[in-house]
Amino acid sequence: MPKELIVATKNPGKAKEFRDMLEPRGFQVSSLLDLDLMEEIEETGQSFEENAVLKAEAISHRFGKPVIADDSGLSIDALGGEPGIYSARFAGPERSDEKNLIKVLELMKDVEWDNRTARFRCALAIAAPGRETMTVEGSVEGYIAEKPEGTEGFGYDPIFYVKDKGASMAQLTKEEKNKISHRAMALKKLDELLDEFFQ
Repeated sequence: MPKELIVATKNPGKAKEFRDMLEPRGFQVSSLLDLDLMEEIEETGQSFEENAVLKAEAISHRFGKPVIADDSGLSIDALGGEPGIYSARFAGPERSDEKNLIKVLELMKDVEWDNRTARFRCALAIAAPGRETMTVEGSVEGYIAEKPEGTEGFGYDPIFYVKDKGASMAQLTKEEKNKISHRAMALKKLDELLDEFFQ
C-alpha cells in the first residue's frame, strides 16, 4: 500500500520533480495543485528552513496527513546572498520566472566571471500530525551565466551554470538534474530519515 504524502507546492515543475523522486520510493504523491487549498501560507520566516517548516506544519494540520514542504532559492555571492528567500518574488509584484531572470542578469551585468559564484539552496521539512517535524538542507554550487541557455527546468535554471557539467541547469536532462540538484541533495538526506519518520 503506497504511503500518502502531500508536497506543499503549486509549482508544476517542482511538483513533477518531487513525484519523479518520491514515487519510485513507494509514495503516493499529491501536490497543492491536486487539493482544495485556497489560502496562501505566508512565508514569514527569515531562512529557507523556517519557511519550509511553516508550510509543512500548516498544511499537515489542515489536511491531517504527512507533508513535505521545501523552501528553495538562489544565493548569489556578488549580490550579498540575494535573491535568497525572495527568489520566487525577486522582480516584485509582477514577478515571473522571466522577469526574475532579467533582474538578476541586469544586476550582474558588470560582474567578472570569477565573481559570479552562486548556489541553489533547498531546505526540506517533513511534518505529520503528532510527530516532530524534521528538516534537511541541500545545495549545488555554480555560476551565474551571462545569458539564459537551455529549455529544461524552470525558475533560474537557464542562467545557473554548473561547471562540472559544462552546461546550465536548463541544458541538463531531467535525469541529470535529479542527480545533482539542490532538491536532490536535500531529498537524499531526507530519504535517510523517511523510514524513521514513518515508523
